[in-house]
Order: sequence, then C-alpha cells, then structure tokens
Amino acid sequence: MAKPLQIEVYNPNGKYRVISTKSMPGTRWINLLVEQDCRVEVCTAKKTILSVEDIISLIGQKCDGVIGQLTEDWGDTLFSALSKAGGKAFSNMAVGYNNVDVNAATKHGVAVGNTPGVLTETTAELAASLSLAAARRIVEADEFMRAGLYDGWLPHLFVGNLLKGQTVGVIGAGRIGSAYARMMVEGFKMNLIYYDLYQSTRLEKFITAYGEFLKSNGEQPVTWKRASSMDEVLLEADVISLHPVLDKTTYHLVNKERLSKMKKEAILINCSRGPVIDEAALVEHLKANPMFRVGLDVFEDEPNMKPGLAEMKNAIVVPHIASASKWTREGMATLAALNVLGKIKGYPVWAEPNNVEPFLNENAPPPAASPSIVNSKALGLPMSNL
Repeated sequence: MAKPLQIEVYNPNGKYRVISTKSMPGTRWINLLVEQDCRVEVCTAKKTILSVEDIISLIGQKCDGVIGQLTEDWGDTLFSALSKAGGKAFSNMAVGYNNVDVNAATKHGVAVGNTPGVLTETTAELAASLSLAAARRIVEADEFMRAGLYDGWLPHLFVGNLLKGQTVGVIGAGRIGSAYARMMVEGFKMNLIYYDLYQSTRLEKFITAYGEFLKSNGEQPVTWKRASSMDEVLLEADVISLHPVLDKTTYHLVNKERLSKMKKEAILINCSRGPVIDEAALVEHLKANPMFRVGLDVFEDEPNMKPGLAEMKNAIVVPHIASASKWTREGMATLAALNVLGKIKGYPVWAEPNNVEPFLNENAPPPAASPSIVNSKALGLPMSNL
C-alpha cells in the first residue's frame, strides 16, 4: 500500500473531483476547473515519477478525472481504478502518449486527452538551438571557460562548423519538422533535403519563395529536395534533425549501419522520441568519430542515458525540455485541464486539435469542447461544430 502523498486542494467543496499528478505551470488551468465547480487536488510530493500504486492512492474511491504526465504508466490497472472511482477522463500533459494504453482506456470507458498544437514552434526552437550549439561547440567552450583553462586566443580553439550554405536534413516533415526546417533555412540560409511519406508542399513553397527573394537581392538562393529514402538524407546532409513518430517502424531508426552512412563531421539532433536512435550504437560512433556531434533532448531509457554518453564531449544532452517555454507549458496545462473538464461536462470534442488558439486566448472563455481526445471515435463521442 502506497503511503499517502502530499496534495494541495483548490475549491474543496467542488462537485467534481479532478486530480493532477504533478504541479503544472500557471494558474489558468486551475481557475478554469474551479469556475466549473471542480475540486482540484494537485500532488505536491517531492517525487519525480509516481508509481502506479501512488496514482491509485491519489484516485481513491471517487474521482471524475485525472491530469497525468508522460513519465507515468497508464495501463489497464490505472484505468480500471479510475473507472471504478467513477472517472471518465484522463489527459496527458503532452502531445505524445506512448505511456498510455489507449485500448485499455477505451475498454474502461475513459477518454484519453493529449495536447497537440501548442508545442510546434517551441520544440523546433530547441532543435535549432541544439543544432547551433553543436555546430559551434558552445557547451564545450562554456565548460572550458568555467574551468579556468582560457589563457588567450588561439587559431584552432574550438573551431566548429559554419551552417550557412550547408545542407540541413529533416526526417519527418510534419508540423515540428517543417517549422525547424524553416528556421534553419531562413535563419542560416541552409539548403534543405527532407524525407517524409507525404509531400510537404507548404514547406517547399516557402523555401522556393525565400530562394527567389535571396536571388532578387543578388544572393545565392537556397534550395530544397524531397529525398526518395531516409538514407539519401543521411548521406547528403550536414545537419540532420529527427522528427518521426515512434512506432515499430521507427524504433532504432538510426542504428549502427545508418550512422556509418553519415558524414564524419555531421550533426545529429533528436527532439522526438529517444528510442528512435540506438543509443548504444551512437555512443560507439561518437567515440570513433570525434568530429561527429549530437544534440539530444530525449533518451532511449529515459531518464537514464546509455553508459558512456555523459562522458562524450561531442554530445550535448538536455533533460527533455523541448516544450519548456513558459507559454507552451502553461498552454499544455490548460489544454490538459480542458480535455478532462470537457468530458466531465459532456462537451463535444474539438474538430481541429491542432487549432488551439481559441482555448489559449486568456481574454475570452474557452470553447465548450474538449481540445483533443485521441480515442473519441472509439468511444463514439460527438464532434464539435463550433
């Protein structure tokens, strides 16, 4: 039996009991729930990852909905407990839901929410930041300075790569991949090669127009190319950023064989999902190729790194912070809360889950809808016509 966890309660006499397994940024999400007669209980225990037993203890005998985190194992056990407590709604405070057994949730009649549409630019910005930091060896140079090792300018000190005129490769040109590509092309005048199962017409048109603008001003125009295979991107690109979904087909998408196809001084960026890269093979590749550099926001066995990765000077590692801008994290909290509230109140499901601006406008009430329910069709939930 799990020990009772410390909680903070808002609107203790509220009609509907909603649990948040973690404290989340901002207060708007709490206010929106309280305004609709919810009792909000926020777990404030000093524990980074809650166990299944911890969450069962939070759910208790009566619970209408839960806002959870991607570090939690939401499977049959938890959805059964939530359903028995009268709960019909769960939302991840994340766009991904690899930690959620959606079929189990559907079996127990629980709606599963996520928070797309609010992370695009923020995630792309971090991927761009890691690209620049790796190219110019910023983290190595920072550590060098802090260690008191700098005693004067030298011609070869931390020489990195110039991005202008090089080729950026994107694997997965969806919303985030396309946003990243635009930043790198427009910001650094890089050429683009991308691989995706679907043609990214808007991205192609953007780069074509930007190339024409540069040419009209007497500059070298940028170019784009849609690759016929992922390996074509690996062979040609100087900087490669991974933006695929994680499923059986993309597990270890970048393995020993594919790493060997990349340029010796290439830069590899991953802000998608950790298991997309064979991390053990990556460590060996970094050891054998000291000018090859990588920027990682996610890890195969998160929160752990494979042995040897932390010691690699040619690796930049950050703790899953791609969505960690104030606006985005507060927006994610709001969307997650509204997913739960919408199901509790019997609202329909928003028809365009990536169009989240109406829910994030603080100067107007949010639409009477759940922003994004991934199993809405399986549950037969009505769609909003707003």
